[in-house]
Amino acid sequence: MTIRILPAVGDADAARALSGLLGQLPGVEPAPPVGDSTRLLDSLAALAAASLEDLPEVVLVHERIGPAPALELIREIALRFPAVGVVLMTGDAGPALYSAAMDSGARGVAGLPLSYDELAARVQAAAQWAGGVRRHLGGGGDALATGPGGKLVAVAGAKGGVGTTVTAVQLALAAQAAGRRVALVDMDLQSGDIASYLDVQFRRSIADLAQINDITPRVLQEAVFTHQTGLGLLLAPGEGERGEEVTDRAARQVVSALRSRFEVVIVDCGTQMTSAGAATVEVADLALLVTTPDVVAVRAAKRMVRLWDRLQIRKAEDTIGVVNRHTRSAEIQPQLIERATGTRMARTVVPAGYKELQPAVDSGRMQDLDAKSAVKQALWGLAGELGLVEAPGAAEGRG
Repeated sequence: MTIRILPAVGDADAARALSGLLGQLPGVEPAPPVGDSTRLLDSLAALAAASLEDLPEVVLVHERIGPAPALELIREIALRFPAVGVVLMTGDAGPALYSAAMDSGARGVAGLPLSYDELAARVQAAAQWAGGVRRHLGGGGDALATGPGGKLVAVAGAKGGVGTTVTAVQLALAAQAAGRRVALVDMDLQSGDIASYLDVQFRRSIADLAQINDITPRVLQEAVFTHQTGLGLLLAPGEGERGEEVTDRAARQVVSALRSRFEVVIVDCGTQMTSAGAATVEVADLALLVTTPDVVAVRAAKRMVRLWDRLQIRKAEDTIGVVNRHTRSAEIQPQLIERATGTRMARTVVPAGYKELQPAVDSGRMQDLDAKSAVKQALWGLAGELGLVEAPGAAEGRG
């Protein structure tokens, strides 16, 4: 597939250098550079008016584009043209600017002076992301496609402390590392921990979408936090009492909107089955029930499965059991849990690994869990088993 690129560079010398470099990239079709932010937005608007498919896959924004500041321009493009991947070109590629660019909606940052390899990698990643969005976005830039889109995975815990959030976070990171466009949702409305596990401070939450009848791309963009890993995070409310605002109807609408923009949507439903969590489990493509190999947790898993069945949320045989903190010496093995609960057990089991997990949990850097970690390897293997990565081993190769 040809990647169409629209460069936005105000400086003539920089524009010539960029055009020369783009001319060397295989499979790209660069348009002539535009010299200011106003012309760029006008050009994109004219293309979008004709068809979503006429928009370039990638826009390259130089840090000194003017007259609008580069980050404001990127934010405007992300809001008005969500199917375009934006890459910021800057001489300051440090962590602070990288984070600010991601928050604004950029899909990558390329350091100046540009190198062939870095530019090629950033263009390819942004184009892949744009392609994923277009597969799930409606025909117009201001409306979301209706109906199923990306794969929805609900992760619930049999009881507190079984590792539900760790499982959800690592599955999301594995899918993201494999090149998928991933949203991670914290539906543990009273006590969600995803923000702590990924060291995020963001004032928007899923509760801000609860009363909105028409969740447009712009509304969704304002509520979803773009993490430095590329994950789109929709967090639980900081005030637990606001969780009551998220009804089953609101949950259905939110996950539907997310599925229209993301290839994979992973929802941490926690261990307390709220109406919102129940609605998510009901409509999910895959529902995981995490348990540990001990009597108390297995009994809780059995109660949860029976509850889902009584409420006609989900049948036991349509639920995938995941065993966390597994040891070969444990008396309770996956086969026994499968018989007790009636669920289909995942082939992948997650070993006990408290010591290796603790530093990442305490620092809020779950994304930095060592690639050699047995827990990480198991959960990324589970992502492959569930079909969340495109090919076996793809995620590990990037870990």
